[in-house]
Amino acid sequence: MANVWDAEVAVNTSQARQLIESQFPELVPTDLEIIDYGFDNTVMKVNDNLVFRFPRREIAVRLLEAEGKLLPMLAEADLGLQIPVPLYYGKPSSEYEWPFIGYLFVKGTIPSLARGVMRDRESAIRLARFLKILHGANVKMARENGVPYDELSRLSVEKRKATLGKNTNEIKNLNLFHQVGLLENYLQNLPKETLPEEITLVHGDLHFKNIVVDQDGILSGVIDWGDVHLGHRSIDLNLIYSFLKPAAREWFLEEYGKVGKIELEYARFKAVYTNAVLLLYGYHEKQPHTVTEAQKCLELALT
Repeated sequence: MANVWDAEVAVNTSQARQLIESQFPELVPTDLEIIDYGFDNTVMKVNDNLVFRFPRREIAVRLLEAEGKLLPMLAEADLGLQIPVPLYYGKPSSEYEWPFIGYLFVKGTIPSLARGVMRDRESAIRLARFLKILHGANVKMARENGVPYDELSRLSVEKRKATLGKNTNEIKNLNLFHQVGLLENYLQNLPKETLPEEITLVHGDLHFKNIVVDQDGILSGVIDWGDVHLGHRSIDLNLIYSFLKPAAREWFLEEYGKVGKIELEYARFKAVYTNAVLLLYGYHEKQPHTVTEAQKCLELALT
């Protein structure tokens, strides 16, 4: 595959309709549309109140199955933000070799499509309360329900430095980021200290395509749990750098609790790395709204 986001299998609307109607006849007639696609899943809105996710890569299948077991339990814990609750579990068939899941639609708008986004106190407190509960979840329970450990070393600077450098050069050559000098400088100041070992239940992929805001622009939901795993909380803390204004980060930490300096450095690294990828993704997939939001988030992460 030329890009990390390229699909191994991309389900279209006709295929999705046939799969859903054959396994869930109670949903007929099925009205559906593709509302988004990420690196791992194609996302379909169905009959206005449901969302179905179809894996695009084999690596996503096991993760989809794990979240299908975990999310109903997390919904009972009341995380303070909306999360998708699985209602329909599609089975592999001759038409599509992988399982797929239908969820209750999470109301809200992803920041890149919202009329306005509030990145200050109210969003900071909602995010802090959400992550405090999530990161305090029972690790043993999650493991018993198939949630994997971090098998991708998602916070490894050593493994990702070269890719960040390559992406920075491409961003510069394409003139996609007006403060590329800040990005180049950051490359020379990546975290070097060892991150203290910690195992926590984490969402694993928090960025602007996987959160929604309400009509007032305040953070209201967290979607796409395909990367949920047992890993370090800095993975999720990246959002305080890529979503919140710098002044709001203190509100977050006051509500969430103590976080070490080195943990915050790795959280920033994750924010910078992810949004550099999303910036190029938006450009190559011809999604101008994604480009604009990634530029904004990258600028926040570097300040």
